[in-house]
Amino acid sequence: MARRSQPPPQLPPGTQVVLRAATVDDAGVRVQRGATGRVTGRRNDDYLVALGDGRQVTCARGQLSLRRAHQQQVAVGVAPDAGPALVARHTIYAAVVGSRAYGLSRAGSDTDVRGVYVAPTEAFWSLSKPPAHVAGPGPDEFWWEVERFCELALKANPNLLEVLHSPLVLTVTPLGRELLALRGAFLSQLVYQTYSGYVLSQFKKIEADLRRRGEPKWKHVMHLLRLLLAGGDLLRHGRVTVDVGAHRDRLLAVRRGELSWAQVESWRLSLHADLDAALEVTPLPAAPDVARVDAWLRAVRARGV
Repeated sequence: MARRSQPPPQLPPGTQVVLRAATVDDAGVRVQRGATGRVTGRRNDDYLVALGDGRQVTCARGQLSLRRAHQQQVAVGVAPDAGPALVARHTIYAAVVGSRAYGLSRAGSDTDVRGVYVAPTEAFWSLSKPPAHVAGPGPDEFWWEVERFCELALKANPNLLEVLHSPLVLTVTPLGRELLALRGAFLSQLVYQTYSGYVLSQFKKIEADLRRRGEPKWKHVMHLLRLLLAGGDLLRHGRVTVDVGAHRDRLLAVRRGELSWAQVESWRLSLHADLDAALEVTPLPAAPDVARVDAWLRAVRARGV
């Protein structure tokens, strides 16, 4: 599969930026390279930036750097083994997630890959620290440094728990097998908060979108319902099940917009009720086994990798 370069992230209003090259302001007066300002909005594909002296410039995304990132790069530099090189040389585990892992893929569905890499211990001794995550190099790939991965998984982040339990494993090294052996240590009753809390917040946004557009983004709705199903199953049985199994047809009907909003909302409320009931009987501990995960991480760092 051909790899496409990742586009730079979009900049919301208020973002502090630095001009990467000299330009002219909207009145035609020269602005020096390195001038700082804040994004105030968009004009077509360009950004409107208010400078510190009150002037405004209009710049393409490629002309702007995030202020903190620019200072870090100029003053400290970039870790010599950063980004794609870390992923290529130090990946310990990678798996397919998303629709293909859930059993909800269709023709043309993306292949979403998520993975974990271990930065060499000596890389942390430098002023220029290795990145905590890497987007790419493929368009649907994302990777976490093992410490960040453990931190998020201990907080019961659904995305990371599903990475560890995906049935579609692409890469696993001896260290990766050690990480998989820790899967149970990440599980706790925090699942109730993270799964239900995320769905509740997202449904509020969807309802606002429904009022504006008259129709929600059904794919997003489908995945939120799937998350509630997964959360209830995890709480009730103490295990992560990624494939949607018998719920596939109904979830795909939601994606196609074949269920009314009232039917979707009724299903969502029943799944929240099931989540509440599952919490009453869950075999999961109140908190994850942080000590076990921390001991493993310390051992990994001691080995230097």
